[in-house]
Amino acid sequence: MKKTMIMGAVLIGLTGCSTVTIKPDPTVVVNKTPSYEDSRHFFFWGLAGEERVNVSEVCEGQPAQMQSQQTFLDGLFGGLTLGIYAPHSVKVWCQDTVINKEGV
Repeated sequence: MKKTMIMGAVLIGLTGCSTVTIKPDPTVVVNKTPSYEDSRHFFFWGLAGEERVNVSEVCEGQPAQMQSQQTFLDGLFGGLTLGIYAPHSVKVWCQDTVINKEGV
């Protein structure tokens, strides 16, 4: 029982979260709700399964913000499978989700 608890604590500790956000115009403020959200499948610690989102199809024109995120659940799946399956969440905000472009 003690070994199981230690192993569970180690797996939870290894499931860190990370976020990469790309914002072409730093003055743009977007809504909390993205225009597009999906989970992408990666394998072998992200080395296999190159997944791309065509933002031209998602948004008409340039997106306001793009984000790739490893959530807690994504990290948990990666930890439980020892990196064999390592999903990432993808979010895109289009220009129509802009709250206030001038920052006022």
